[in-house]
Amino acid sequence: MKTDRRGFIKNSAITATALGVAPGLLNACASPAEQINVALIGCRSMGFNNLQSFLREENNVACVALCDVDSKVLESRAAEVEKMTGKRPLTYKDFRDVLDNKDVHAVIIGAPDHWHAVMMMMALDVGKHVYVEKPMGHSIEECNAMVAAQAKHPELYCQVGMWQRSSKHWFEASEVVKSGLLGDVHLVKAWIYKGYDTPYPVMPDTEAPEYVDYDMWLGPAPKRPFNMNRFHYNFRWWWDYAGGAMTDWGVHLLDFALYAMDADMPESISPGGGIFYHQPGAIETPDIQQTIYNYPKHAMIWECGLNPGIGPYQKAHGVAFVGQKGTLVVTRSGYEILPDHSNEIKGPFFEAKAQQAYGDGLDEHVKNLLSCIREGGTLNAPVEVGAKTAIISEMGNMAYRVGQRINWNNDSQSFNETAANDLIKLNYNPNWQLPKV
Repeated sequence: MKTDRRGFIKNSAITATALGVAPGLLNACASPAEQINVALIGCRSMGFNNLQSFLREENNVACVALCDVDSKVLESRAAEVEKMTGKRPLTYKDFRDVLDNKDVHAVIIGAPDHWHAVMMMMALDVGKHVYVEKPMGHSIEECNAMVAAQAKHPELYCQVGMWQRSSKHWFEASEVVKSGLLGDVHLVKAWIYKGYDTPYPVMPDTEAPEYVDYDMWLGPAPKRPFNMNRFHYNFRWWWDYAGGAMTDWGVHLLDFALYAMDADMPESISPGGGIFYHQPGAIETPDIQQTIYNYPKHAMIWECGLNPGIGPYQKAHGVAFVGQKGTLVVTRSGYEILPDHSNEIKGPFFEAKAQQAYGDGLDEHVKNLLSCIREGGTLNAPVEVGAKTAIISEMGNMAYRVGQRINWNNDSQSFNETAANDLIKLNYNPNWQLPKV
């Protein structure tokens, strides 16, 4: 008879406590050969890409369940999984039914951002490992609660979908910055230019399609009429559900802008930008945005545009570390080091260097989680990493929404401005609440 996985984990945690050993050191599966059953919640886009990475693993991974509020998406994805694996997964409309399924060991959360905290915390509470898409949380309060929830369940793993943390060249680039080769770095830039050809049109409110459980889609978000501009991929352009390009790409790029500089929370955040390309009412988050984060010894600038496709250094996305002796530019394709001019003050002219990316970061990210579940170990993107960058991204949006520079007090974990503090917590639908820790 196979060992019951949750029973093994529970007993391991109890034993660890009795021995005075951190439970996280003993939270592997009973056997590296044991099958890990995964379920996907939110099947349309990145969630399904994540699932495909899980199923590419040769080490006994099975998709046993799919969940989506759109029955057309759910049926289509179930058919794809059956074609890929030869077995049709169970299908659900309510994620709570997935969490009740005792055959599920780990859940992939690919639902819109406003669902991440509730689903992740509930999954941990019933003994599931979690892979949660970025941004980890949709508010400062949510991020802090998610970190506390993980601490409450050290026997379980929660990997945040910041897969650049499993891509080697980002760390190589960061080590160059830390080495001093660039000289003093007082300016860091991070950007995404999406390259959309046309702006979104204004769409009228309608009844939700009969194949969509709209109330479940809204979940903890405030009640709103159904609108196709708010649904599926476009949810990311509305404050109720997400934070625009800032949180969509910012958590990836600002993560290494912070990591390479050993930076923590900024002292102040200044906003810029607006909705310039789109018609009023088509989107809510800015289509052009700039944010300046001030630190004691450097400034970090975030910049995004939905319509332009070419950004600084002729790159659609990237992070640039501008030093007195040269600049390093890193993207998902690799990194390059650009020397500044040489003189007596700046020092010798060093050689330019370029390095391409290695492998597939997403696949490596999934392998890291599965390895931890089976054998124990350290996650590449634990909740502490996810929370820090999600919070800093949220700060940029908070400054934009209040329309002024805001100042962060790290001791009190609050802003000096009342209007910004009012955005630390979300306005939840009364039918849902953030789980208590």
